[in-house]
Amino acid sequence: MGEILTIGKALNSGLRRAMEDNDRVLIMGEDVGKLGGVFRITDGLQKDFGEERVIDTPLAESGIVGTAVGLALRGYRPVCEIQFDGFVFPAYDQIVSQVAKMHFRSAGHVRLPIVIRIPFGGGIGAVEHHSESPEAYFSHTAGLKVVVCGNPADAYFMIQQAIASDDPIIFLEPKRRYWEKGEVDIDIPPSQAYPLHAAKVLRPGADATLVAYGPMVRTALDAAAAAAEEGRELEVIDLRSLSPLDLSPVFDSVRRTGRLVVVHEAPGNLGLGSEIAARVTEECFYSLEAPVLRVTGYDTPYPPARLEEEYLPDLDRVLDAVDRSFGW
Repeated sequence: MGEILTIGKALNSGLRRAMEDNDRVLIMGEDVGKLGGVFRITDGLQKDFGEERVIDTPLAESGIVGTAVGLALRGYRPVCEIQFDGFVFPAYDQIVSQVAKMHFRSAGHVRLPIVIRIPFGGGIGAVEHHSESPEAYFSHTAGLKVVVCGNPADAYFMIQQAIASDDPIIFLEPKRRYWEKGEVDIDIPPSQAYPLHAAKVLRPGADATLVAYGPMVRTALDAAAAAAEEGRELEVIDLRSLSPLDLSPVFDSVRRTGRLVVVHEAPGNLGLGSEIAARVTEECFYSLEAPVLRVTGYDTPYPPARLEEEYLPDLDRVLDAVDRSFGW
């Protein structure tokens, strides 16, 4: 039996274990030290590991990531916290121009083991610049790996696996799910946990396939539970890794179910759902009983907090897409 942890506490425990296992692991970001982060993900770490390993930085995201590049070149494993998703854009130049390209620019001689943690998505009623879904920007950038946790067990193991990786990794955390609880077997070594860049079937089903990641995983599972009451068994797959994409489980599922609905918060135009739809159409064309459908945010900026419920994909929109799929 494991421990019952929230996603936030699982991330905190995973960071702690990574710092205990390797004294070259550093955490840096705005308010990560004395405050423990605005979501308390780094709570208690500065007290236990000191100000030289858990560093409160100025409010300068470009400086945070630029400093991490230098540290990584000198053998450290910096973990950068971007306080909110909308704050990552000042660091976008560093991430795309330096972090993503250094390994290629050096012909493979230099690696940048940097993890950039980004709380992302809506659903917390925040003000402007505090709710974004920037995953497509980074997934499109060659040289970066992008992963997203959706439950406490994944949060605990994936953050450790990301820190241990020699590749730069964008680590997305579904901020509105930080307080959701689940069982975590903390005695399993991260090397023996589920692979970092592998999708996972969370609920088997034979009638249609739902693919989601991050905050939409819970929505997809709730939709599958509701559909089961109507006699439809939906298979739910958590992508977990957005770059590289592990679509083998999706292909296998679609070949059995013949139907696919992809769910994500980010706008639909050129979102991850577009790439998934294209690849599934290429690989599973003769198995499809209906077009691949997408349930996404709208092609507008994230709305004010009072309109979030109209913007974010919800149970009804997912079930409506499933109904439309069966209508073909």
